[in-house]
Amino acid sequence: MARVGKTRNLIFGLVTLMMAGSLTACGDGRAGAEEAAKQLASSLAALDVASLAVDGKDAAAANQDLKAVFAGLGPAKPAVQPGAVTLDGDKATVPLDFTWTFGGAEWKYTSQAELKKSGEKWAVQWNPGLLAPQLEDGERLTVRTPAAPRGQILGAGDTPIVQDRPVLRVGIDKTKIPAEQAEPSAKALAALLGLDVDGYVKQTAASGPEAFVEGIILRAYTPEISAEKIQAIPGAVSITDTLALAPTRTFARALLGSVGQASAEQIEKSNGALRVGDTTGTGGLQQQYDAQLRGKDGVEVVAQLDKQPDGTATPGVKVFFSAAPTPGTTLKTTLDLRLQQLAEDTLAGVGPASAIVALRPSTGAVLAAASGPGSNGYNTAILGQYAPGSIFKIVDSLAMLRKGQTPDSKVDCPATVTVDGRTFKNAEGYPAGSLGSVPLRDAFAHSCNTAFINARDTIGQDQLEAAAEALGVAVEAPKLGIDAFLGSVPGTAEGTEHAASMIGQGKVLFSPLTAAVMAASVGNGAPVSPQLVLNPDAGAATAPSSASTGAAAPAKPSGTPLTKAEAASIADMMRAVVTSGHTGFLAEVPGAPVGAKTGTAEFGKDTPPKTHAWVVAVHGDLAVAVFVEEGGLGATTSGPLLKTFLTAAG
Repeated sequence: MARVGKTRNLIFGLVTLMMAGSLTACGDGRAGAEEAAKQLASSLAALDVASLAVDGKDAAAANQDLKAVFAGLGPAKPAVQPGAVTLDGDKATVPLDFTWTFGGAEWKYTSQAELKKSGEKWAVQWNPGLLAPQLEDGERLTVRTPAAPRGQILGAGDTPIVQDRPVLRVGIDKTKIPAEQAEPSAKALAALLGLDVDGYVKQTAASGPEAFVEGIILRAYTPEISAEKIQAIPGAVSITDTLALAPTRTFARALLGSVGQASAEQIEKSNGALRVGDTTGTGGLQQQYDAQLRGKDGVEVVAQLDKQPDGTATPGVKVFFSAAPTPGTTLKTTLDLRLQQLAEDTLAGVGPASAIVALRPSTGAVLAAASGPGSNGYNTAILGQYAPGSIFKIVDSLAMLRKGQTPDSKVDCPATVTVDGRTFKNAEGYPAGSLGSVPLRDAFAHSCNTAFINARDTIGQDQLEAAAEALGVAVEAPKLGIDAFLGSVPGTAEGTEHAASMIGQGKVLFSPLTAAVMAASVGNGAPVSPQLVLNPDAGAATAPSSASTGAAAPAKPSGTPLTKAEAASIADMMRAVVTSGHTGFLAEVPGAPVGAKTGTAEFGKDTPPKTHAWVVAVHGDLAVAVFVEEGGLGATTSGPLLKTFLTAAG
């Protein structure tokens, strides 16, 4: 019994000690204050304090104040962490560490919360400073995003191509007219600007009473849209601004793309990177490198004030947080502005889709890549996929040279040749004196289809593919830096398909860029890999080297590359095209001797069939390809365009 009594006493003593500790905690109140601080931080992070105990204000009213203060910050919510509680009897203070995230910017601050114990509960003392330091009654926070200056696009020698240029934003300022005047003014301005009248009227009606409803952006006034004609319409105004633009409206448009306000579709696909009103790139380099060029907008958290902070009556803002915008990164390219403009001027009168691409053989630099007006905005120069026709005989010739032939080797050039029941012939007007057994140089100069088709028995399709790759065709272009079609030459083909490949038809496809690369490789004496963008990794993912438009992706270089001796033999035959072939007019081009090759490729089912017109040339350290989609013969259609370009290029 004595042992039992001792045990009971021990248990009683332990219980007494535990109760004493609990009472001490309750009496001190720290645990309750800490729990109240955690609940406060959690409620602020959720932007909802309706369930909290609030002293000095009704909880529902406090919750309304909270939501009103932060409504202008959009969907963002803060992370809130309570610090160490300082206890002073029935009062306590606790620091609250706020972190707001806006894009990549973080706004961090610490506010002080005061807690007051009432009975067994701790209530928060409500005041604006609890939400943000220096916040006063009635102030409402909003977030602004100062736009980042867009990066420039530079050409050769860091010459600016796309840069901020003055523009005129023309539209209706609804603050300048009574409400009933908005519709007739919108109709009149839309008619003047050539806009969809109904659409602009609806846009104007849907805009707020203080809106400026933009109709068009002009580089400058024109006789058709003059300042006087705009001013004659009530409420119509022109606002001076700047916009990232190329030298002219059409300058390299298909290649560079354009810049404008983000569309609803672009915003939806941007995963939050774009918002309404943001400027973004559309098409070409502007779209492909938009993240690099656009930079990162700044962030400002402000409260609008009825007066300046110094008390003057002029409205102002009170800045709580500011993160400066990060300017976009400049994109450097190899484009030569003079040659690009020359190429565009040369194609200005061409009706069908067309292109001129000029490369520097010694470096692979793309100096010009112009798509004519008939391309209707499509990047024919870089992305087009067309049968190359007889310019592909440069590839045939390399394959034949690798079989031991020379420019002087005799080949058979009959009037026609039949393969598996299909008859192939030479172009209309082929000189009778160049039929029969002729030197390879002569067959090349006059573009004898039958001679090259006859070589099909000794030149396999795989050897054509290898020769094309040796000339830089259908291989990857890791330095190009833009989506492109780099050519497609099947490695297997038989019968009529193989015969058609020998004259650049069948399934063989080139872009004008591909053709220029092939000519540049001859001029360089080694395969050329084209380069357009000099800094593709400066803030953007490396651009793919081929367009995913149905053709096989280009291969990595394999086999034996073009040698200087092989290039010299092909150059010799290309010179013969000028001295004795179809392009004698190129002999008049000043400067280094011109070597060329014409090409005409049939397509479609018309009778007679339509034709693509090609010509490629090497002129010193300049390689050029000219293409016209529906152009008759290469010599008569593309040849004169080439002469104009080379003569002016100097």
